[in-house]
Amino acid sequence: MVRLSNLVSCLGLASAVTAAVVDLVPKNFDDVVLKSGKPALVEFFAPWCGHCKNLAPVYEELGQAFAHASDKVTVGKVDADEHRDLGRKFGVQGFPTLKWFDGKSDEPEDYKGGRDLESLSSFISEKTGVKPRGPKKEPSKVEMLNDATFKGAVGGDNDVLVAFTAPWCGHCKNLAPTWEALANDFVLEPNVVIAKVDADAENGKATAREQGVSGYPTIKFFPKGSTESVPYEGARSEQAFIDFLNEKTGTHRTVGGGLDTKAGTIASLDELIASTSAADLAAAVKKAATELKDKYAQYYVKVADKLSQNAEYAAKELARLEKILAKGGSAPEKVDDLISRSNILRKFVGEEKEAKDEL
Repeated sequence: MVRLSNLVSCLGLASAVTAAVVDLVPKNFDDVVLKSGKPALVEFFAPWCGHCKNLAPVYEELGQAFAHASDKVTVGKVDADEHRDLGRKFGVQGFPTLKWFDGKSDEPEDYKGGRDLESLSSFISEKTGVKPRGPKKEPSKVEMLNDATFKGAVGGDNDVLVAFTAPWCGHCKNLAPTWEALANDFVLEPNVVIAKVDADAENGKATAREQGVSGYPTIKFFPKGSTESVPYEGARSEQAFIDFLNEKTGTHRTVGGGLDTKAGTIASLDELIASTSAADLAAAVKKAATELKDKYAQYYVKVADKLSQNAEYAAKELARLEKILAKGGSAPEKVDDLISRSNILRKFVGEEKEAKDEL
């Protein structure tokens, strides 16, 4: 049987662990927020508010992330439906409203950033220098854009796929893990950016209006060098997004971030390999490659030259690369290179086999 004293102790401990967000009421508000000398992020919410309900788990996680620094910063909340005087005092007109207090005055700063954990944590860290703690997560590869950064992100050297979302949107929540996976799939493509705009945040609404966003999620593609978008109207699966980006950007990614069988290959040189005799192949490839800027053009030249000296070079080299890939342990960039070179070698090996069959 559990002793009553132990039960009370356990309940008290559980309460202490979960009470990372401080409940603020008229009785403690001034002491905790205005006169403590310690800054505070305060959410004014209403229990019936849908947006508040969506923010609640994120805000609790935020409190946990800064619980280790409770002597330096407070993460608090006010039920402004019950304590309406507090809401009116600080000009609260809608829910949720988040305000930043410096701990010395009663003139807070409105929080206008995104309502995701990363944006909220970054805001507190920038204000206080305190870093959040919690389960280590792989940093998101999705680039968060806002009114200040959007125009600088599109129209340059990168192809950009942008999702305009809202934190309360159910379809956006369903899209989120797929969007993260997509960003990871293209992490090795320096000129392809997977981005997101919180169109419901104060610092994202202007961009959403400018882009004609009227529903969520809205997905738009901005080709490099252009500020004119192409609406994405396909399926919202990882494969569908990858197919779309491969077509628009010339990449060759697959689900999981790998490369397909065309990666590294150059169509014009492949046609040359298929139509040129073995005796003339090295010279023909070398001549054609001088006019190309493709990354692997010179690798075609190398393989053709090696084949002119050793007819089995391509097959043996392909077998060697396949063994390295099968062994595993290579860096992602190295794997990309091995797959690309293997794809090219198969073009030469195919022609070798056809030549032997004819003999």
